Amino acid sequence: MSNSDTFIDEVADELRRERLFGALKRYGWIAGLLVLVVAGGVAWTEWQQRASETEAQSFGDTLLASLDAANPEERRAVLDAASAEGDRRAVLDLMAASDPSEDKAATMAALDRVIAQDGISAVFHDLAVLRKAVVAGTDLSIDDRRALLEPISQPGQPYRALAREQLAYLDIEAGDIPAAITKLTALTTDREATQGLRQRAGQIVTALGGTISAE
Repeated sequence: MSNSDTFIDEVADELRRERLFGALKRYGWIAGLLVLVVAGGVAWTEWQQRASETEAQSFGDTLLASLDAANPEERRAVLDAASAEGDRRAVLDLMAASDPSEDKAATMAALDRVIAQDGISAVFHDLAVLRKAVVAGTDLSIDDRRALLEPISQPGQPYRALAREQLAYLDIEAGDIPAAITKLTALTTDREATQGLRQRAGQIVTALGGTISAE
């Protein structure tokens, strides 16, 4: 059995624990990320090739301990104290960025740490950029948020469709409704966009006064 298969088995075992199921309700976006990475083999395979079983166990224990934390401050303390590098460090920092409503400054700082890391997988870097643009909101200007999103909206980027959706929302915020309709209409037929995203884009186009062609 490969290291990757072993890791997936370990994740499956942990998911059977009731406390982790409960945590998934709070950290659904991170759980979705982890499932995406495991299923797609984007970065987890490399992790297991480089890491020892002891390091993998320690990393898993840190994740579980952070999920069990009583509050965001305790969770960040657990995550910040962990020794990790590369993609593992990026995941821990993304976990630390899970509570913008509780501490927006700490969330932004954690996202900036991920963005500043060299050599991490695009799936983590781009997620941090996307989250930063969304969480920052009007704390950043439209131009600054657009500058964050444009690079990750290019073909081949893991969150291209989601970034394009956010760029359309910036057009709406800027009052450029025709540009927003154009971007959102394109998303309704984008094969890389999820069905939910395509439907959402179509609904917004209609709300903006645009028309979606029936196929």
